[in-house]
Amino acid sequence: MRARLSSSGRYAATTTERAWTTTDTILYALGVGAGQTGLADELRFTTENSTGHPHAALPTFATLLAADPPPLGEPAVVRHAGETLTLHRPLPAAGRAHVTAVVAGVHDRGSGTLVHHRSEIHDLGGGHPLATVERTMFVIRADRAEGRPAPVLQRRCPAGRPDHTIHHHIRPDQALIYRLSGDRNPLHSDPAVAAAAGLPGPILHGLCTYGFAARTLLNAVAGGEPDRIRRISARFSAPLLPGDTLTVLVWRRPGGAQFQALDGQGRPVLDRGALDLR
Repeated sequence: MRARLSSSGRYAATTTERAWTTTDTILYALGVGAGQTGLADELRFTTENSTGHPHAALPTFATLLAADPPPLGEPAVVRHAGETLTLHRPLPAAGRAHVTAVVAGVHDRGSGTLVHHRSEIHDLGGGHPLATVERTMFVIRADRAEGRPAPVLQRRCPAGRPDHTIHHHIRPDQALIYRLSGDRNPLHSDPAVAAAAGLPGPILHGLCTYGFAARTLLNAVAGGEPDRIRRISARFSAPLLPGDTLTVLVWRRPGGAQFQALDGQGRPVLDRGALDLR
């Protein structure tokens, strides 16, 4: 199937509401690996009633509050290419939000099309801005009617040894846990859909990999304090398979860090990663 995509001006802005509870934030934390190194670790994210561990949402839970992009084609031809999360204030562990979203750009990349989608998330009670989620989707072999070619960004990996190297074993059922937070794309669960997309098996959600990396940065750079996280961005450069090993490389810099994540063969799965602290 060849999708035909229009310029960003052809897509209407959308508005929606999101509501979440402590159960949602806990399920998300488990979906991105919180608590896997020990039941007593990360209790503030995996429980809501532990003594001395007031419940909090992981910063990247905000990615679940973003609006869905417009229909772009069959699941087998759509890939998540990049994510930038900006937090304007600490994210509550439970709440309601008003979300406005727009397609900010549609660009040709030869073998497909990049679609840039931006969601502005505001607290429904006071109307305060909570977060901005900027998402890039790649549609394989899409025919576009209009638009300019997308700029080509060169890979930027810091020179020198990383300050932190953290390994995560990805559980074989990790994608099945993560999908309970809302992304039911069968590319992450159905071997037949994965095979039709030319993949050896169901792949981990890009945002699950992103969440694992963000937890690494939270603990290694931000002292485990979610309120210190202001911005996290990364490019999704290759899929990660459940059961593989994820290695997160972190280079500290003033005000934050740069990072890269590799699969078990040393291939980048997240690239051009950046963390900004408050």
